[in-house]
Amino acid sequence: MARKDYYKILGVPRNATQEEIKKAYRKLAMEYHPDRHPPEKRKWAEEKFKEISEAYEVLSDPEKRRQYDMYGQSPYDTTGFSWSDFSRVEDIFDIFDNLGFFGDFLRDIFGNAWGTTTGRQRTGYRTGSRRTSASQRGEDITVTLELTLEEIARGTRKEVRLRRYEICDECGGKGSKDGGWKTCPTCHGTGYIQHVSRHGFMTFATQKVCPTCGGRGYVIENPCPVCHGTGRVMKDVTLSIEVPAGVKHGHTLQIQGAGHVGQLGGPRGDLYIKIVEKKHPVYERKGNDLYTRVEIPLTTAILGGKVELKDLRGGTFTVKIPEGTQPGTTFRVPGRGILGGDVYVKVDVRIPRKLPKEAQKLVKKLKEMGL
Repeated sequence: MARKDYYKILGVPRNATQEEIKKAYRKLAMEYHPDRHPPEKRKWAEEKFKEISEAYEVLSDPEKRRQYDMYGQSPYDTTGFSWSDFSRVEDIFDIFDNLGFFGDFLRDIFGNAWGTTTGRQRTGYRTGSRRTSASQRGEDITVTLELTLEEIARGTRKEVRLRRYEICDECGGKGSKDGGWKTCPTCHGTGYIQHVSRHGFMTFATQKVCPTCGGRGYVIENPCPVCHGTGRVMKDVTLSIEVPAGVKHGHTLQIQGAGHVGQLGGPRGDLYIKIVEKKHPVYERKGNDLYTRVEIPLTTAILGGKVELKDLRGGTFTVKIPEGTQPGTTFRVPGRGILGGDVYVKVDVRIPRKLPKEAQKLVKKLKEMGL
């Protein structure tokens, strides 16, 4: 199986800056977000989204990116692995540290095989900070936001009301009434419970999250009576959201760090805003172009004239009607659409249902002239 080229997946050069990587990820994440695709393509979009997210997770982390650049290997990819890539045992354990449980399994095997505890010393074995971290990232939030075409054309700032988890004021996010906690008696601070079996020089280990502490490594002795030990409570909040000009119906805006706060002071999730475009009474949107119909008098169609229309940015523009304009003629007005798009004006000619006698005489005279 070929190794994944994360730089190629994100479409950035290998010397890309963190800002360039972040910008590329945001663009691709918005393009391939499953919610933006029809049901028949959603599974494909989910796979692409996962691939993009995996690439960003590695390249946005300086340490993971360093290992990826050095060894040509993703922390999540065990294909194409060669022991000749490493000059020291410690180098191999560096990779094990990023392979989760599978890394623990390999560390146990080769730690015994080589008669070394290097891996355990370097990671703290079962008590490393990665395993005993109490905080958890907060959940993402998805909301819908209705916008008029005028707001889309100009760009706007909108207030969005939502309910989300906030840090508990009572305990300051600690989850404890008095700040007290103790090492979990079940896992002894590791966050995991495990079973180890040996077959010759091979060691096999299985582990699962500790059911007593939930993987934290400690238990709160006196849980906060308000948040019940989670460090967060649900509140109503209002956020001011900047919406760029030109967004489209069905597009999703991502605002990082605006979702639920995590348990026990963990980082916030993200906020996803799904755009809903309101129907406009005058214009129909197709991309960044606008389409409309206007009705003109018969005399204007015959003799020529002009029609004045309002644009979406609060201004007006004029459509010149030349002599002899035929019903159904479409005129293009450049630059009056969204983000420099065009406006297309289709002309309908209004035919009077009943003419005054003087007008009838004029029409008869035109008929006699063969017009």
